[in-house]
Amino acid sequence: MTGMTPIEMAGALGKGLLSFPVTNFHADGRFDPAGYRDNIAWACSNGPAGLFVAGGTGEFFSLTPGEVAAAVQIAVAEANKRLPLLAPCGYGTAIAMELARSAESAGADGLLVLPPYLTECERQGIAAHVEAICKATRLGVIFYSRGNARIDDLTLARLCDRCPNLVGFKDGVGDIEMMTRIYARIGDRLTYLGGLPTAETFALPYLEMGVNTYSSAIYNFLPRFALEFYAAVRRRDHAAVYAGLRDFVLPYVDIRNRSKGYAVSIVKAGMKLVGRDCGPVRPPLLDLNPAEMDELGGLIAGRR
Repeated sequence: MTGMTPIEMAGALGKGLLSFPVTNFHADGRFDPAGYRDNIAWACSNGPAGLFVAGGTGEFFSLTPGEVAAAVQIAVAEANKRLPLLAPCGYGTAIAMELARSAESAGADGLLVLPPYLTECERQGIAAHVEAICKATRLGVIFYSRGNARIDDLTLARLCDRCPNLVGFKDGVGDIEMMTRIYARIGDRLTYLGGLPTAETFALPYLEMGVNTYSSAIYNFLPRFALEFYAAVRRRDHAAVYAGLRDFVLPYVDIRNRSKGYAVSIVKAGMKLVGRDCGPVRPPLLDLNPAEMDELGGLIAGRR
């Protein structure tokens, strides 16, 4: 643990590009602790502002609670206080609270609240879920608005009043009006993170709404490109941003959109293509087919 307060942690995240490392598996699908440790070292070495351990791209949804705990422990030890590490919590409220306490004990710096599993729920129920997690830990909490976990500006403002350690809002929905309402009502009380799939696509317009950073999947396998693209966004270099979108990001998105779940699978494919094979995805996700691997390889070859 870096020793940051929740507010300090959130502020640190807002100063640079974020990433969520993939979780390493052996060829038979078993968790690969040694490979994962090496992957965390690689991720830290390229200078992100923070890492989300076992997040969406880290296949949180396919990991056992024991594997999540092991991933957090490995990441904390390997990062060795160099940058903020955020652990995941999700599923039902009781499980999420247990994961929050486990992450705090392991030395994580914060929590990313992922959507509850399966069930549909009202925004008042989501608020109760988030509040219970906040009260279960002293860590700073970032709420990930995505899927069935969506709340409006009024509900979020009330949560901020009740939960001092709720310090961040990550948007994975793309509702421009709601994001505008949230920032207009809450302002700098929260740190805002972009969390839409392939966040580079939305980075420039979101910057104008107070979203200073985002988590990059591309960083996993092309860290230099991801960091240079982020720098172009922050300096509002429209020419450089749209060149990066046109030449790499949008063709990459075209491959990603061909199959459900490819937002995760394409990242592991990219890792393999740059010589950092992290193993397959776990079912029910599917790996890219050989033709798609070749197409992605051609894109990556021009960016290494």
